[in-house]
Amino acid sequence: MRSRTPDRLCAEAVELAREAAEEAARPGTVGEHVEAVADGDRVVTHYFHCADPGYRGWRWAVTVARASRARSVTLDETVLLPGPDALLAPEWVPWSERLRPGDMGPGDLLPTDSEDLRLEPGYSGEDAPPPNSAVSAEMTALADAEDADVSAGPPSAQPTAPARGSIAAVAEELGMRRARVLSRYGLHTAADRWDESHGAKTPMAQAAPASCVTCGFLVPIGGSLGQAFGVCANEFGPADGHVVSLSYGCGGHSEAAVMPRPPRPAPPVIDETKVDALSLREEPSEDETLGHA
Repeated sequence: MRSRTPDRLCAEAVELAREAAEEAARPGTVGEHVEAVADGDRVVTHYFHCADPGYRGWRWAVTVARASRARSVTLDETVLLPGPDALLAPEWVPWSERLRPGDMGPGDLLPTDSEDLRLEPGYSGEDAPPPNSAVSAEMTALADAEDADVSAGPPSAQPTAPARGSIAAVAEELGMRRARVLSRYGLHTAADRWDESHGAKTPMAQAAPASCVTCGFLVPIGGSLGQAFGVCANEFGPADGHVVSLSYGCGGHSEAAVMPRPPRPAPPVIDETKVDALSLREEPSEDETLGHA
């Protein structure tokens, strides 16, 4: 347990602590003695003001100690520490937390970590049958529900919302229950607008490492426009939430790069095949040799 009362001999060793601070600091930058704080039994740290203009509010901390039953105080360590009102640099924030949506420009690359929580392996379908397969348990359940909810009349005449898996639900999903749908002209004009803003000819796509068709952040859309467009779901990308062409791209591509690991230095090489001859006695200099001659 730390002692609250500083050791008397250690607390009186102010000059010893000052000499140690002046030896470590620039000349004339060690100020007046501030306080002596007990760090333990017979261990005391002396604090001195730092007069260096570049370290406003900092203090030189010199720790002294003495052994049990000893009368002499010895130096432990000297270090420059920030005080309560010291001028400090702002806390470092990783780039992944500093980055904000819209910060990416043409030619910028956003490394994607291999453990990014926003991405997961794609479903290959090898472990389970597709949902629309005849042997799928889900299709069996939907078929039973369909047999129980059959009713006469067109889908628009259904009194309630169509049940999931029924013919009415499929018709609503395909847009057959709407009074109007996009014509071919409407589809082409929409495609031209989207391709102009987020297409292959934009500066961002020209500088991108890959196109959106291979990006894990691309959300597919249905209908005929889904063959050429999708929705970007990368919050740090310049097109987050926008419809983008499959040939569009940006530096936030999910497979653009992986976070690099810090380089590991090579192990030291010790040459044990050679022997360096070292003299046990100091060799006389050339001047001394000439003088004796």
